[in-house]
Amino acid sequence: MGFFFHQHWRDFLEVILMGGALLYAWWFLRKSTGARLLPAVLLMVLALVLLAHAFKLELVRTFAFFVGVTLVVIFQPEMRRSFVSLGSHRLFSGARENMELLEALEEAVRDLSAKRFGALFAFERGMELETYLETGVEIDASFSPELTLTIFHPKTALHDGGMILRSGRIVGAGCVFPISQREIQDRSVGLRHRAAMGITEQTDAIAVIVSEETGHISLSVEGDLIQGLTPERMTERLVRLLKVKAEPGEAAREKEKGKEGGNSPTKRQEV
Repeated sequence: MGFFFHQHWRDFLEVILMGGALLYAWWFLRKSTGARLLPAVLLMVLALVLLAHAFKLELVRTFAFFVGVTLVVIFQPEMRRSFVSLGSHRLFSGARENMELLEALEEAVRDLSAKRFGALFAFERGMELETYLETGVEIDASFSPELTLTIFHPKTALHDGGMILRSGRIVGAGCVFPISQREIQDRSVGLRHRAAMGITEQTDAIAVIVSEETGHISLSVEGDLIQGLTPERMTERLVRLLKVKAEPGEAAREKEKGKEGGNSPTKRQEV
């Protein structure tokens, strides 16, 4: 038995390594999205290649090669977005323009919430959202509360999709965002919220949601969902996330707004 193991220890090691790699990939695939799965699987393939080279495991080396080719095919959209993000590190434009946009967004979201108009916004950051822009209608217009209320009015053709914001402007509306498959127990999280989570899971965008049923305001970052925000709290978080510097006196005006908005919903859940 010892002689047999001594002669075939490489074969045993190859079977164990490949079986462990497949088991790990299956386990990770069940609980991860494609965008988060790709780096882990790439590291696994790299580790297999290094082990195969170190111990001269030809079968493992062949297995790793085929896994690598399969990854290129399966994760082509995620890889394309990653390369796009490397070549487009555009930060949100000037601080004054950003602050004006956030002030207009706060007013729009307050009106949408009061009227119970469902809405979904996606702030484009480093990664371009061209793939999702192609699913909707290109607009290229300055952001304004009036235009936003018109787009998200329940009787308009674009109200069901998402609005993409780029450099302080509306570049598209009626856009289809990917739906998150994450398991959530809260039944108040509907399709609009899942679309916000999906777009922020697969890109570095930030999403703002207004619930059509309750009027509650939510924010999604990196797939996480923050619910029950007031318009003022939403703006504060966006200022920090987008690294916008408020002008002198802006903090005082925000405090005044906070005093006036006494009937706004409180935070209900933070995922």
